[in-house]
Amino acid sequence: MKSTFLYILVISLFFQQIYSQENKENFALKFKIKYGNESLIQNKKYLSLSKDTLQLENFRFYISSIKLILKDNSIISEDNSYHLIDSEDPISQSIPISIKSKSEIKKVMFSIGIDSSASVSGALSGDLDPTKGMYWAWQSGYINMKIEGKSSSCKTRNNAFQFHIGGYLKPTYAIRTIELEPKISNFDINVDLSNLFNQIKLSETNSIMIPGLKAMDIADKAKSMFSVSESLSYEK
Repeated sequence: MKSTFLYILVISLFFQQIYSQENKENFALKFKIKYGNESLIQNKKYLSLSKDTLQLENFRFYISSIKLILKDNSIISEDNSYHLIDSEDPISQSIPISIKSKSEIKKVMFSIGIDSSASVSGALSGDLDPTKGMYWAWQSGYINMKIEGKSSSCKTRNNAFQFHIGGYLKPTYAIRTIELEPKISNFDINVDLSNLFNQIKLSETNSIMIPGLKAMDIADKAKSMFSVSESLSYEK
């Protein structure tokens, strides 16, 4: 009886170890796009702290240079790390990353935007394909973040606002680095648009279409959108 119990215990620990390793190797960095405490819904009306009523029609942004720093101080980094996250494409919001170490993740680092080497490389494929609608030209590079929608606060045609944020050359460098420290092993990265729009008055700022000081200001404010939380969709 005792030997049977020990046998079951050993087998259980063995499969648990295998599962743990497989689970790490199948890790995915998941982005949850939200407005406040709820998932973002296209064309739904939201209210900012500036009393702007707004509807989001398009929200896309590039994530690049992903690095995971583990608690054993090893670093997992991607080659050719460029990903286009689209609020209307759930598949784009999950980035698979192979982690062969058993150590937990201590820090997540990535950039919002596309670096100079990719911006001047000419015709590229995949998420960097210019047909994705996120590329200006080699002089200006990629649009790091595109936010489009409507608000009655905007005295523009069709009450539209447009933020096409980019710029890879100084002095109008608009790429920003995000560093997050998860306190739990199963986590999501929240992207909360309310944290950006709470810092903007759409009656005053509603159209940014080229690199410049205004684009850099929005890029700075956009950093506040990113945080970590416990994953509610974690699958065992």
